[in-house]
Amino acid sequence: RQVSTSSCRYTIATMPPRKSSASVSSSSSKKDEIQVSKSPAEFFAENQSIAGFDNPGKSLYTTLRELIENSLDACESVNVLPDISVTIEEMTQAQFNKMRGVPSGSPAKKTKEKLNEKDDSTNKNDDATEKAAGKGGKKPRRGGGDAYFLVTVRDNGCGMAHEAIPDLLGRVLSGSKYGVRQTRGKFGLGAKMALIWSKKSTGVPINIKTSHVKGVRGGGGGSLLTEDGKRKIGPKVSTCVLDIDIYKNKPRVIEHEQQNNEEGWIGTQMQVLVAGNWTTYKSRVVQYLQQLAIITPYAKLEMSYSNRTDEKKAFNLQFDRRSEQMPAQAREVKHHPSSVNNLLIQQLLERTRSATLLKFLTSDLSGITATVGKKLIDRLGSSFEANMGPDELNDKQITRLVQLLRSTDDLFKSPDGGCLSPLGEYNLNLGIQKVVEPEIIATARDKPGAYDGHPFIVEAAVSLGGKDAKEGITVVRFANRIPLLFEGGADVATRVANSKIKWSSYKIDHKRDKIGVFVSIVSTKVPFKGTGKEYIGDDITEIQQSVKRALQGCCQQLRAHLAKRNALRDVKERKSRLLKYIPDVSRSLFGILEVMQKRKQEEADGIVRLSSPRKRSAEWSPMKRIKTSEEDVSSILNRMSNGEISEKILKQSLEEAVEINADAVFGVDGNDNGDTRKGGSASKKDDNDDRQPLCLVPIYDEPNPGSNVIRHPLFDFYPINITP
Repeated sequence: RQVSTSSCRYTIATMPPRKSSASVSSSSSKKDEIQVSKSPAEFFAENQSIAGFDNPGKSLYTTLRELIENSLDACESVNVLPDISVTIEEMTQAQFNKMRGVPSGSPAKKTKEKLNEKDDSTNKNDDATEKAAGKGGKKPRRGGGDAYFLVTVRDNGCGMAHEAIPDLLGRVLSGSKYGVRQTRGKFGLGAKMALIWSKKSTGVPINIKTSHVKGVRGGGGGSLLTEDGKRKIGPKVSTCVLDIDIYKNKPRVIEHEQQNNEEGWIGTQMQVLVAGNWTTYKSRVVQYLQQLAIITPYAKLEMSYSNRTDEKKAFNLQFDRRSEQMPAQAREVKHHPSSVNNLLIQQLLERTRSATLLKFLTSDLSGITATVGKKLIDRLGSSFEANMGPDELNDKQITRLVQLLRSTDDLFKSPDGGCLSPLGEYNLNLGIQKVVEPEIIATARDKPGAYDGHPFIVEAAVSLGGKDAKEGITVVRFANRIPLLFEGGADVATRVANSKIKWSSYKIDHKRDKIGVFVSIVSTKVPFKGTGKEYIGDDITEIQQSVKRALQGCCQQLRAHLAKRNALRDVKERKSRLLKYIPDVSRSLFGILEVMQKRKQEEADGIVRLSSPRKRSAEWSPMKRIKTSEEDVSSILNRMSNGEISEKILKQSLEEAVEINADAVFGVDGNDNGDTRKGGSASKKDDNDDRQPLCLVPIYDEPNPGSNVIRHPLFDFYPINITP
């Protein structure tokens, strides 16, 4: 029933009588469940964590990463050295609303009244809290650092054709990287997920500006260079404002037009406005760019961050190009027989153009020749014939074929690693030197391997020291030339470096030395663990052993240099210790000479002293004592009286002797820093050098006439061989 008042009308509903449980169950059973299907865009919009969009901070990081890697792919596909610039502009919600023209609104009148009617005691408590904070108490914590970010990524790659832009960026799970080939991405998610996140967090479409040369496409289709080496310029620049219909997984074009290319520019610029958290993920963004500069030393990377609220927070980051040698493009290959399964074989049989089973095996799979194909058909049994059509195979025959292909090892060659595109030891060395600036570095590449029919190559580097390096082992990981920043503890590279390498056997202290371990794995199918694709498990023995061999190869290169470095370090420490005690030794020596001079003066004055108890028999002494003559003693004392021997002169002479000995060990160049990165090394010891260890002992007896005496203006050194 309805009740009317002067201000509003209320509807009062009475509760229906409660039904029995039997009647409820019978009625619910009559209702049929409704089956609902979702588009790929809708699925990933609801399950965005699968694509790395876990929270606002991670979503901002993943957006940057996907756009940057798309730019790298666009440049490498046409063999152009990448120039990539990233601009990040942070704004508050009020600034975002003002820019977008979103009305801020005002609170309702009743809401204001309720706020004004708050209890006075609450206000008093708040005031007391603020006063306590001002007097040294803890300030109230401010929540959240979420804000809005205008992200712009610009490159000089191949660009996009005008008519292809909507489908390239507005349709989830559509892409050109499906196949057996090494790629950074494969599922067509990256830029589309950035568009979906923009749609969810801000409701703002993505802006694309691109210039394209007709006939040039990614994957080596055409060239951007003319015959005389100049770069081609597209005649038009396309501008597109694009949204996505997530329920239909179709692009929704808001604006799409072309203008004359007056700038003479070719490439792509993508701009997206998303929500994010810069406070928690700033370090991750910087770390990602640093590691990306290591794995792509042939690229020029620039990042500019600005804050509309606080200009002091702005900063720029730039990594200049260190190398002009780009890796060769990865080639697409056919499936290896040991990598197939029932579903894959069924798809290949449906799509093949081969007329016979033998032709299918030799043309649609890799590593199978006509001879091998006939042997396989013979092993399959009597129900298979070489001339039978691929469409004649039933499910049982397909299962039998898959079992034979996966279990046969004596007929097929291992997958060829020539289709892969590793960075190369030269570029890896340059990238590490550019960013880390280590004292010494070694690189190695293991031979190509395979797991489950997928080829892979492991490259590794081990560095010591460097800018901002920390003590212990720091592992930096790459997969298909992409930095991996998260979940590093479970990664195969981390586990091998921490538990499978005996660092001490290579003269490396894994606790005190600043060790950088860099591992790059490329494959047609990287065996990531988890949906985030952030680490590679150590359960694949082939990859684990390859990583171990590559790291051991690096350590073996370092061992010779480190042995020399440790020897030089020991000499430096010995020199430092000697120089430390020289003042005390010179003071003690001069004190002994003063006592001798005093006793000599007492003997001249007629004062007789008892013989010293320190005099021992020659049989007890560990070495034969050497006695000095009265003439030598008188000469030393006279030189002391004349000022030729003083504590300062003794100290200076000892320091000179230590320096001469250290220089003889280090070499003429004095290169004692152990830096072998630029070819520096200590000079080799001269073959005619007859240096011997020197022991300073008191002289009591005459030295052996056959000894090689080392003369010094103040001292004579007699080498003595001490027999234990």
